[in-house]
Amino acid sequence: MLNKINTAVIGVGRWGVHWLRILLEHPQANLKAVVDPNPERLEAVKYQYNLGNDIVLTTDAQTLQHINELEAVVVATPAVTHYSLIADALKWRLHVLAEKPLTLLASECRELYELALAQQRILMVDHTYLFHPAVERGKSVIESGSIGDLRYGYATRTHLGPVRQDVDALWDLAIHDIAIFNTWLGEVPVKAQATGTVWLQQKSNLADLVWATLTYKSGFTAHIHLCWLNNDKQRRLGIVGSKGSLIFDEMSQAPLTLINGEFEVQGNVYIPVNQNQQILELEKAEPLQKVCSHFLQCIQTNTYPTISDAFRGAELVQILTILTKSLHSGGIPINLDY
Repeated sequence: MLNKINTAVIGVGRWGVHWLRILLEHPQANLKAVVDPNPERLEAVKYQYNLGNDIVLTTDAQTLQHINELEAVVVATPAVTHYSLIADALKWRLHVLAEKPLTLLASECRELYELALAQQRILMVDHTYLFHPAVERGKSVIESGSIGDLRYGYATRTHLGPVRQDVDALWDLAIHDIAIFNTWLGEVPVKAQATGTVWLQQKSNLADLVWATLTYKSGFTAHIHLCWLNNDKQRRLGIVGSKGSLIFDEMSQAPLTLINGEFEVQGNVYIPVNQNQQILELEKAEPLQKVCSHFLQCIQTNTYPTISDAFRGAELVQILTILTKSLHSGGIPINLDY
């Protein structure tokens, strides 16, 4: 029987409370501390989750270095704070699971990756969608050749708020779809291009609408539509191949659909054939619970994360950085150098 991992969570805001719940529920986690700069927030979660007096509640993350037998920390704070918090935790020889993006600078991501290796600590990023049963099943469908040669992909991630004041719609939303495309394709883009529009926050120049295009070495292109100023809430991603399409629609009761169909050429006429549609069954599992399990298992077995590791997190930040450069340069295509 593997020992429980003594954990702490930094940040119990809109997303951090999910991590608080997961750590309290997980059979392999033992919650030792909760950190949040807002003392009222700490009192609120203490009451809501019935936290015992043995759990340290503090507004200062530096307190964690003095907690006996603490082994791991989840960082669920704004991305601008990630670098210093993660660096400190690694220096205290704590394993770290950080919310996405790992940091806002690719150079900082690489530095943290190297620090984790030097400290022999696990550094993992919560790219939750990579643990979604639909994404896991979709990868196996593509690898089986069910949709033939891959041609292009598209994704739409839109809603009406919340409107961020620290990053634009690109940094807020795109990382999910980029992570899925990279995972399904088994490669990273070599060229990136983005255009956008600012309506709400003109002074800070934060785009509310972004159109992004990624080009991969194989020739595959992915087109991504992002907007937090759109009443039509969508979470839809598709890949088109020579024999069919694979659709991941998170808003649907049947999230993953395989739509087969191809052309039979008769003279100069293209006749659709082999058309059928199949709703794919998925494992019943909460993605965030699976993220937690993978992180804890890596600590218990002293193994490197096979999904959503810090190196992959750095790749995604580099892609977002180049997309931002294109966005602010009139939408010119820019080659990626990792």
